[in-house]
Amino acid sequence: MNRYACFAAALAGLALAAGPSLATAQEAQEVHPGNEAFDPDAAEASLSELLDRLFGRLHSAGDADQAKLIEQAIWKVWSRSDSPSAELLLAQAEKAMRARAFPSALAILDTVIDLKPDFAEAWNKRATTYYLMRRFDQSLADIDQVLELEPRHFGALAGRGLILRELGKDREALEAYRRALAIHPNMPGPKKAVKELGAEIEQEI
Repeated sequence: MNRYACFAAALAGLALAAGPSLATAQEAQEVHPGNEAFDPDAAEASLSELLDRLFGRLHSAGDADQAKLIEQAIWKVWSRSDSPSAELLLAQAEKAMRARAFPSALAILDTVIDLKPDFAEAWNKRATTYYLMRRFDQSLADIDQVLELEPRHFGALAGRGLILRELGKDREALEAYRRALAIHPNMPGPKKAVKELGAEIEQEI
């Protein structure tokens, strides 16, 4: 598996082409601010309430399949903005990332962040792009911004764990993975990493 595929898997859904199809997805679509009567303040409250409900379900999901559907709905909400321009640019950046046109993706994401500095998912996608360009310090800095805006961003936490592990900072990586699992207990990548890192650290003692 190439580096791009590994990181996309770690962030649990970098490409949003295949959205969820059950009730959780329908809920996410219902609050999408795409009509002329859109009230940004009301929509922000609705999205926040929806995320609260989805995270509650995610933490108590009975199995991995159920958790995956809820996770997909959360990613769908995270990709929404009260700015149609920001949403369109984010989609263009994702397309560039899938094409491995990383400088182009980075330029687009810079524009999105300038336009909507409170759009956590734009920071997350730029963190991913920096990682793929091997610019780890900048990736970690953007992850910090993601978590400042959305402390429950399990994808950003998993990404932090991946980078720290690659940098040889196993204990810090383990902590990041554990934080991700505290939010999303069914994430397969972090679950495997915690098991591996825990065993490695125990051997060092």
